[in-house]
Amino acid sequence: MTARKHQLAMVMDLNKCLGCHTCTVACKTLWSNGEGMDYMWFNTVNTMPGRGTPRDWEAMGGGFDARGNARPGRLPRRQEYGEAWKFNHDELYHGGNGDSRHLEIKGGTPEWGPNWDEDEGAGKFPNSYHFYLPRICNHCTHAACQAACPRQAIEKRESDGIVTVNEDRCRGYRFCQSACPYKKIYFNHQKKVAQKCIFCFPRIDEGVAPACARQCPGRLRFVGYRDDQNAPIYKLVDKWKVALPLHPEYGTEPNVFYVPPIGPASYGADGDIDESRPRVPDEYLVSLFGPKVLDALATVKAERERKRITGKSELMDLLIAYEWKSMFGGLDRDPSTVSVIQWTKKR
Repeated sequence: MTARKHQLAMVMDLNKCLGCHTCTVACKTLWSNGEGMDYMWFNTVNTMPGRGTPRDWEAMGGGFDARGNARPGRLPRRQEYGEAWKFNHDELYHGGNGDSRHLEIKGGTPEWGPNWDEDEGAGKFPNSYHFYLPRICNHCTHAACQAACPRQAIEKRESDGIVTVNEDRCRGYRFCQSACPYKKIYFNHQKKVAQKCIFCFPRIDEGVAPACARQCPGRLRFVGYRDDQNAPIYKLVDKWKVALPLHPEYGTEPNVFYVPPIGPASYGADGDIDESRPRVPDEYLVSLFGPKVLDALATVKAERERKRITGKSELMDLLIAYEWKSMFGGLDRDPSTVSVIQWTKKR
């Protein structure tokens, strides 16, 4: 598979994520509200450290082996994603029992959900910690899902490298779902086809940024092409090297990158702040982003200090994102100027 220079990518600054799930709601409303898609969340925001969605996805395997062959992982169960819960809305709102009953889940006790362990994190007081990790399909340069599909139903667009599912070719074998190490492919049990994040390509084709990025109130998502040296993606990934892929050891070369979280300083045994001990352990961040994360953290901290002292830092100005249009590499068209009918036809 030939790597594309003109590859669309995203960078997320984890130091700015609010955990508000606006991105998730924007994606769900636009793309996964159809038949058989009730349990699908193409965009998720999980608390880290945490088990994520599907539950314990990091231990399910996939990706490529040392020889470059797609490596099958374990297929997630619906329960590990978390079913779409049903509530007693009719009883409360239309049955006249609103004063005597409370909101309840119908049909059994759920075992898991997309944000089951939200805000739990790890560590002990006063040095407990957590951060939010938004995840979408990584639109990998070497996509394991594509390599594993015997039907050639997983396609990578020539124009921008977005990975899509050709549902006309898909026969529901789910080899793609097993091979994806990030477990960001869903299976529609009603239509019997695989479905996933499409990077909002109908919006991209019209010059509009993806919904998750455009709706983010924290301005943490940058979008653009890897080879555009004047745009933030290239500067954050290749110039400053502060944006890193999640689990690079899977060998898929993801095109979603993360500026790692710094977190507050720790408290020492005497109750004073200990700046030498990071609240989020270095070893945990290395397990997520690889050893380069330590250099990335050092660069961000140094440039933050430079900005404080001199008032000047290209990197800090990029990450602060004073003007939202500068974040999207030219994909800044107003979505209200694009016909909904156009998007529906492409969808």
